[in-house]
This record gives sequence, C-alpha cells and structure tokens, in this order.
Amino acid sequence: MRYYRYLYLSEGLKKKKDRIIAKLEKKMFQMDIYLITLSCNGNNQLEIWNSVLFLQPSFPQTDHFVVGITKGYEEALELVEQITKEVYNETKGADIRSYILNKEQEK
Repeated sequence: MRYYRYLYLSEGLKKKKDRIIAKLEKKMFQMDIYLITLSCNGNNQLEIWNSVLFLQPSFPQTDHFVVGITKGYEEALELVEQITKEVYNETKGADIRSYILNKEQEK
C-alpha cells in the first residue's frame, strides 16, 4: 500500500495515524478502521474498504493508494464528501483522481 502525502484522517485518528499505518503494514486486525483509496479501475474515483478485508488471503493484493483513513463507515462517507467539496472548491470540477495525483506530485 502507498499512502497519500496529505492523508485525510477523521478527527479522532489524527494522533494515531502512525500507529494505524504500522498496524496496516503488519497486517494486524483493526476493528472498524476504513480506508479510502483511489479506485483500481479508471471508471470510479474512490473506494471505501474495511481494513479487515486486506487480511484475507483471497483479497487481491494490488497496489492500493490510500488517501484517507477513518473509524467507521459513516465517517468514511463524511470524509469522501469533504474530499469532494475540497476538490470542487479548488478546481470547480469533480475529478478527484487527477486532483489527488497532481497534489501528490507537487514538491
């Protein structure tokens, strides 16, 4: 997994960011942690995954680009809404994928 340089986090997780990422990398169980990733296919923009899915051996181990981490599905939906608003306010469009990839490449 790769993580967005400007990773979006729900309020309660900002101080726990490094610990959560370390557990994700070690494939440790984390109850109610959701990841927002850029979609693996070009037709969609973002996907919301429960982190438990990544522990299953049959789960596709493609290179996921994580742009947000939340506690709970409702917070994931709220964070997607926040990301969408930010992209629209900055670009007057809704191409979230391009906005995030361009921002990631900025120095």
